[in-house]
Amino acid sequence: MKDVAYVALGSNLGQREVFLAQARRAIAAIRGTRVLGETVVEETAPIGPVPQGPFLNQMIAIETELSPGELLTELHRIEADAGRVRRTRWGPRTLDLDIVMFEHQSVQEKGLSVPHPELSKRDFWLTELATLRSARVD
Repeated sequence: MKDVAYVALGSNLGQREVFLAQARRAIAAIRGTRVLGETVVEETAPIGPVPQGPFLNQMIAIETELSPGELLTELHRIEADAGRVRRTRWGPRTLDLDIVMFEHQSVQEKGLSVPHPELSKRDFWLTELATLRSARVD
């Protein structure tokens, strides 16, 4: 079943713009997936208790045949390819890819919650999501 997913991209280490561009290309290359739209890249302050530099953030809308779990596996592979190392929760990272929501699916299981549990706490996600959803033509 095809569904539309919204994926947040973030980076606050190294060549942030390059990591976001690589992530967009890699997501577009996932089997059974195509990019429907993307928001502009914006810089935001980091969230959480760990001191670190600002993030570049963006959200994309994709149509995908993958389940939320399969998509998460692909996103983790893309993060690892970008040098992402999971050491400190909410710490600095080369690439952070989050499934924000699916249009027609929700999941609540260990390691995966869709919609993302932090959605209501991130104004920039809410704005990006509204932008992408209003621009969609079904």
